[in-house]
Amino acid sequence: MFRRARTTSGRAICLSDQFPVIKVEEVMRGLVRFAGQPAVELGTDVDWAANPHGNRSWALNLHTLRWLGRLVAEYERTGEPAYLDRARTLVGHWAGANPRGGQGVSPWAWAEHAVALRAPVLVCLSEHVRARWLWDSLAAHGELLADPALYREGHNHGLDQDIALLAVGCRLGRTRWRDLAVRRMTASAELAIDAQGVLHEQAPRYGLYVHRRLGVALRAIRESGAEPPARLVARRAALEAYVAHATQPDGRLVPIGDGPADVRAVGFPCEGPVVRVFDGGYVFGRTAWDDAASAHYSIRFGPGRRLHGHEDHLGVTYNAHGRRILVEAGFHSYEHTGYAQWTRSPEAHNVPVVSGTFRPGTATRLVSSAIGPSRQSFELADDAYGVPRTRRVLVCHNPDLMAVHDSVPSGALRSLWHFDPSLRLVSRREGTIVLGDGDFHVTLLQFPGAGQAVRPGLISPGYLRTSEVVTVLSPETARVLTVIVPGVAEPSLSRSDGSLTVRTPGGPVTLQPPYSQCG
Repeated sequence: MFRRARTTSGRAICLSDQFPVIKVEEVMRGLVRFAGQPAVELGTDVDWAANPHGNRSWALNLHTLRWLGRLVAEYERTGEPAYLDRARTLVGHWAGANPRGGQGVSPWAWAEHAVALRAPVLVCLSEHVRARWLWDSLAAHGELLADPALYREGHNHGLDQDIALLAVGCRLGRTRWRDLAVRRMTASAELAIDAQGVLHEQAPRYGLYVHRRLGVALRAIRESGAEPPARLVARRAALEAYVAHATQPDGRLVPIGDGPADVRAVGFPCEGPVVRVFDGGYVFGRTAWDDAASAHYSIRFGPGRRLHGHEDHLGVTYNAHGRRILVEAGFHSYEHTGYAQWTRSPEAHNVPVVSGTFRPGTATRLVSSAIGPSRQSFELADDAYGVPRTRRVLVCHNPDLMAVHDSVPSGALRSLWHFDPSLRLVSRREGTIVLGDGDFHVTLLQFPGAGQAVRPGLISPGYLRTSEVVTVLSPETARVLTVIVPGVAEPSLSRSDGSLTVRTPGGPVTLQPPYSQCG
């Protein structure tokens, strides 16, 4: 039974189920765990400037106080007064030790996202605690949240700011704050999410996050006594197709941009066309919905890198036979390390790297596409290295095969291919690389093959984790054809008049220049 005592005239919108799950007894003993790091003993006299792991996400989590919001929720669930006492004591300690602009105060204490995530905790606490310091802190948070100079329009942080401002405004009885929050989140959603549902933050994982947070926003609007704007509801609904198509057959989101490879997307509609081109810069294709053995691929193009995007244009990922085959470096962390920076670079993705100087933020065009039931082909181009760079991608089904032709009119390129950590090198000879895991094999063929290289690589299968992989580099040349044949170890080949026939257990596949057809 909920034990909530209204202590003010303003409505308390307490979305306590949004606070993270914690080990309550650990927190009661002074232990906290954030950002996948080992537990830290905070004690009773907390050092709020501490960052024992030197981790940006840990420091942010400390100052959001969401872990204390969960104690309030546990008090409401169980009626145990010790939980509320602990939350009240530590929130009060935080407020006294962290005056805005105070000497020695952590920069994370009043970072805009920390303010946005902490304010709902104060609202929930205010249902049970009558204290002037808490009331003053709510007002200070509201002023910051309403400040246009601090607002992150079109960003997931901005959405969190709006949810918080709405809750604080309702609690303090300031209708203008509530109305401002609703207006901002509607305009921001239309800026951040296009009509097809693509989030301009360039990471499907953030599409999932924004979809969830918009669900919280709609609920908060209704609890405030208002009706959610139809435009806001429509943009949230549009996100569902983007997230669904970005979900691989194993249920995990394809790790494009700042998205860990182990994030699952559950509850999104698995229906409609199996291949979808999103004008915002994505091609997603599969052979079937709700089939763990389905093939799945992604291709990147569109506007230059922004926000949570990577320099991954022309990059592809590929799953077939129920296996992940071509992967990318993924997301490691927000830490300022050389490796984390590398994961955002072209070399961390399955792309053609051209000799010369890379120009960050270059847009890529989808020149043409042809989509059929058994094959799809796409041509993409940009000048990210100062010369036209063209990639043609052909995906065939029954049997499964991916062919990629890269070219530049002058100079030379090398295409990079990062394989799933489960696949290890079985054999190699000029132009042919065989990888395997038990009875499963996949073959990479390249034409020309002389000068091809195989080297160990490193990807991130999850937050702060790395795994060794096999990375293949094509010969340095003006044009190269790469063929990925899943389920086969060294298929037989024949060539005639520029065409290439690959014989697989599922039947022969003939590739014809310019490698946009297979038969």
